Amino acid sequence: MNQKKELVVVALENGTVIDHIPSDKLFKVVSILGLDKLDSQITIGNNLSSKKSGLKGIIKITDKYFESSEINRIALIAPNAVLNVIKDYKVVEKQKLTLPDQVCGIIKCVNPKCVTNNQPIETKFHVVDKESINVKCHYCERMIEQEDILFNS
Repeated sequence: MNQKKELVVVALENGTVIDHIPSDKLFKVVSILGLDKLDSQITIGNNLSSKKSGLKGIIKITDKYFESSEINRIALIAPNAVLNVIKDYKVVEKQKLTLPDQVCGIIKCVNPKCVTNNQPIETKFHVVDKESINVKCHYCERMIEQEDILFNS
């Protein structure tokens, strides 16, 4: 007896869906957003089929809407992700993520001698390459590639 079974995930009444996350970046996104500390219902899917990119990850979060600093964190890890804001079971806003030209206060400089690591100064980075995600510290001009980005707590 060969029965086909499907896993059904409950539709989101209100909240946010982060879609088209590269599978290898999914748990990094979960970590940088601190989703393990939320009391909301969260559904995480990984290695799901995608016509656009082969495999993808997706995160559904009940009653959570992201601020611009959180959206910028996601964009630094998954720049092609899509944010869907859901209200009353309907997508009311669909936002393809884009990085701003500057990112302030959300990542650390990897240069231990940088003034931001030794004085109470907010970090500021210029996004040099939005495709491969390279940023440059405004203060010490250290270049940082995506895989070396460290986020502020």
